[in-house]
Amino acid sequence: MPTTPPRPPAAPPNPNDPLPTTPSTPRKLSRRASMIGTVLALLVAGGLAWLAWDLTRPEQTASMQRPGAPGARPGGAAGAGGPGGARGATTVGFAVAEAADIPVNMEALGTVVPQATVRVRPQVNGVLTQVLFKEGQQVKKGQLLATIDPRPFEMALQQAIGQRMRDEAQLAAARVTLERFETLLRQDSIARQEVDTQRATVNQLAATVVSSKAAEGTARLNLAYTRITAPIEGRVGLRTVDVGNQVGQSDTNGVAIITKLTPIDVEFAVPQDNASWLQQNAGAFMEVKALDRTRTTLLDTGVFASLDNQIDTTTGTVRAKARFNNARLQLFPSQFVNVQLQLRVIRNAVVVPVSAVRQSGSGEFVFVLMQDRTVKQRQVVRGQMVGDRVQIVSGLQLGERVITEGADRLRDGARVTLPGDTPGAPGGARQRRGAASGPAAPASGASAAAAPAQVPRAAAGPAAASPLPPASAAASEERARRMAEFMKLSPEEREQRRRQRREAAGNSTPSQ
Repeated sequence: MPTTPPRPPAAPPNPNDPLPTTPSTPRKLSRRASMIGTVLALLVAGGLAWLAWDLTRPEQTASMQRPGAPGARPGGAAGAGGPGGARGATTVGFAVAEAADIPVNMEALGTVVPQATVRVRPQVNGVLTQVLFKEGQQVKKGQLLATIDPRPFEMALQQAIGQRMRDEAQLAAARVTLERFETLLRQDSIARQEVDTQRATVNQLAATVVSSKAAEGTARLNLAYTRITAPIEGRVGLRTVDVGNQVGQSDTNGVAIITKLTPIDVEFAVPQDNASWLQQNAGAFMEVKALDRTRTTLLDTGVFASLDNQIDTTTGTVRAKARFNNARLQLFPSQFVNVQLQLRVIRNAVVVPVSAVRQSGSGEFVFVLMQDRTVKQRQVVRGQMVGDRVQIVSGLQLGERVITEGADRLRDGARVTLPGDTPGAPGGARQRRGAASGPAAPASGASAAAAPAQVPRAAAGPAAASPLPPASAAASEERARRMAEFMKLSPEEREQRRRQRREAAGNSTPSQ
């Protein structure tokens, strides 16, 4: 059997030699460290989930993270105890329902029509010797406008006068001869036939005298026509003929055009549905306003004059006419104007801003602001419009407050805040207490021991914060001022402000 050789004796250790190193073995994590790591991983996962939920629900998160919002739970989330469920209070604007007289108007497009337009033409042919008017001049009825050379007509008048005088002389001689024949007939010295013939001659000459007088009158009238006068009162247009031209009755342009401007009419179309009502109230006073093309300038105010007797079947309208004094000469013939006819006036109507009335599947409604800073959705019936306000026929009383700004984020029973409201001290204390006991609470024993020491101070916060110090009052005034400035912004600028606040809230959440 082989034997193992004996080992040589080990050398004694040298004090100067380095100590031998042993291979390190992996340490196992303790149970406490594993729990801490698990908790941290859960917290990180929860933070990421909360961030994703915040990005998908930005408006709700921003409202719940608003400082001092009613119903906020510890840690900054809105509580479900107050009205509105999990949402926080929303800052809104409101208006008070007021009483006003609303005019019921009917608008239409009208055309200015003068009462009279005359094209002045000469009544006789001749040479124009004088033009006595200026273009655009206001003339009166009978005023001399122009003259035609009167000499040919004066000569014609003299001829007519001479003819009349000759015929009258012949008639006088025939009457004397007839008287002689009648005397001889009574003496039975002449035949009756001669007397009858002489009497017929007298009658014939009398008719000739009448014709001569008519010719004389025509000559006088033609002589008067050489003086061209204004047949109506009005404004003269541009001159169409000059001195020295031959004018006559067949001239197309004539001498001048006169248009009567005061008073003046406006014709417009009325829907056939309103024709019967206007016909029944035609004798009543109905005010009519004439506006310019942009509906910003009032040209003149008149009255409703008349209604046509037939309906236009092609348009379903009836022609109507309104009369204006046109004292300022703002209305011009053939001008297009916007007509506003006042049909009646609704007295003491309940009116609110148009932005307060909202539309839903069941009809129109408003949010009524209650005394406890909550809103109540109420169905209403809209009436007449007057500018930026609308009449509420039913569903609202005078003096009630309705929401005009921020209503798109509300629902029935939601709690709201108004611009200038001071944040409540208890809500601020709850937020501070929630921040101390939120998800970021320390896990070490020393920190956990220090947390209970903070509870009494947080619990005493509401009592100590009830009287607002000067700094809190200044902060409240600053917040009210910022809110008032926010309400003056346009919708695009407001949405940009909200987006910036949501981004700031998202960036500050992971650090907490």
